[in-house]
Amino acid sequence: MAQLSDMLTYLRKRKRLSQQELANILKISRSAIGMYETGKREPDLETLEVFADFYNVDMNTLTGKTPVKEQTNKLPDNAIPVDFSHLKRIPILGRIAAGAPIYAEENIEGYTFTDLNGGAEYFALRVRGDSMNAARINDGDLVIIRRQDIVENGEIAAVMINDQDATLKRFSREGDIVTLMPQSTNPVHQPFVFDLKKTNVKILGLVVKVEFQPS
Repeated sequence: MAQLSDMLTYLRKRKRLSQQELANILKISRSAIGMYETGKREPDLETLEVFADFYNVDMNTLTGKTPVKEQTNKLPDNAIPVDFSHLKRIPILGRIAAGAPIYAEENIEGYTFTDLNGGAEYFALRVRGDSMNAARINDGDLVIIRRQDIVENGEIAAVMINDQDATLKRFSREGDIVTLMPQSTNPVHQPFVFDLKKTNVKILGLVVKVEFQPS
């Protein structure tokens, strides 16, 4: 049975990454990765989950309890290495309603990686429901959101209602009236209309990318 340190080394080399390249992607110091791979230090549970997500393996495989699936396709001699250093690790903050608003748990349930940059801050939320399916945002999809508190009318935003209910809708504001518009093939979904004098409506960010869930 492989040790954790050996498995971490094997998985990194299988992706053809140096310790420094991996450190840049995962936002973990190179020295920490070196200690993990030599067995001088063991990663905590949160860091193990980061490794498992990045390498796309389960925890049993990562810790050596079950064998890793070998890659059988040999790369051709003229293969061009892929540069992963531009990827940015961002948190997945629970799930967000795309239907009736539900409580948005600000707990990190995992991490994903995006090639978006430019110095902005991003997070991801998991979609639940079908109120935005006509915009090709379906149940289970992962939406990448750029943190900002202002969006243009008609843009799709993650919006918090009264500091507890969050939803994903097309945003529109006229004076003190905010309308959150669904875009769905399901007629049960109707617009939410709020008076800012009576309801606290906070924009969490703008949807900039959707990672589709395979059907």
